[in-house]
Amino acid sequence: MRVGNSITAVCILLLAGLMLVGCGGGDEKQAATSKQAAEPIKVGGLVDLSGPTSSVGVPYADGLKGGVEYINKQGGINGRPLEFDLQDTAYKVQQGLSLYKKMVNTDHVVCIQGFGSAVTEALVRTLAKDMVPNLSASYSAHLTDPKVAPYNFFIAADYTTQLRAALKYFKDNWTETRAPKVAFIYPDHPYGLAPIPGGKEYAKEIGFEIVGEANVALNAIDATTELLPIKEKAPDFCWIGGTTPSTSVILKSAKNIGMDTVFFTDIWGTDETLPKLAGSDANGSFSNQAAAVYGQDVPGMKAIMEITNNQPQMTHYMRGFVSILVMAEGMKRALANGELTGETLKTSLETLREYDPMGLAPLISYYPDDHRPNMAVFLYTIKDGKLTFVKEQILERREDWLGH
Repeated sequence: MRVGNSITAVCILLLAGLMLVGCGGGDEKQAATSKQAAEPIKVGGLVDLSGPTSSVGVPYADGLKGGVEYINKQGGINGRPLEFDLQDTAYKVQQGLSLYKKMVNTDHVVCIQGFGSAVTEALVRTLAKDMVPNLSASYSAHLTDPKVAPYNFFIAADYTTQLRAALKYFKDNWTETRAPKVAFIYPDHPYGLAPIPGGKEYAKEIGFEIVGEANVALNAIDATTELLPIKEKAPDFCWIGGTTPSTSVILKSAKNIGMDTVFFTDIWGTDETLPKLAGSDANGSFSNQAAAVYGQDVPGMKAIMEITNNQPQMTHYMRGFVSILVMAEGMKRALANGELTGETLKTSLETLREYDPMGLAPLISYYPDDHRPNMAVFLYTIKDGKLTFVKEQILERREDWLGH
């Protein structure tokens, strides 16, 4: 009887010990899970905060920071705050590459918020190898083709789509029986050259007569010599594929020589500073944008105005903000399905279908074989010195346009 009681007692003690070990293991696992859930999500930022493109890089970076602040105030990504390491690439490729390597290999960022064309292009293969998504502000069409740049994403219609959208708008509103005439003005630079072949092809397709083209450098101080041959052809519309300062130079030179045409630009060719640079010569020009302007009546503007203490921001700020919103949505979807890595973030972004960034930009969709965010452009005109909304122009998602 005593022996049986002793055995029973030993068994009870062993069972109790096992239960304690099991409980301890559960507590440890739960603690580890809680720690992981609270860990910050690291994101790298590679933006031109100095150098020749800093005038637009700085407001874009401010938008990125504002977006991070907004997401963190909303509780982060499933309770995990974003930790944003913003660094200056200074428009230098090698500097950008060095910063990227540190971010990925030492800091272990999940993704990059990029900016300029030079660094973006230089990183394409490395991003694919490292499986690190780059949400950049370089909107060249070939970066939308996953066969070429599988880990590149951006939130604005590519440069060629912007040009096509404006041409479509002008053609749809053309009332004369003759064909409208168009000319192209752009810098001899990869950014300026990118949309020209596709733009010319589409202009011919929908019935424009192409009457000329000219190269005007981004740092030009006068464009009279380049514009005079175009003026003789009397174009109804002229595309400017430069930056806001070069657009200003072209508009003022055109006014001086009495050139009568409708000028239109892409995202970087017009912003809120153009009326200050070109004065009344900017009135009547059009621009293609991918975001609302500050104070516009859209749902997300309230959040931006609160974060910025009602201090007006440039349209570049809005795009930076939207880029963070899109990234955050992809992260939430990745975590809902398991672990968040660069690879799972890419896969999750490719599930976005007509995602609404609070009305701050056109609806966004990505596909595994097509990273064009949309085929939509916000058209604005400058009226009384202000960017004034005209229309959201939407094109069809043609397969033959992917990457071109």
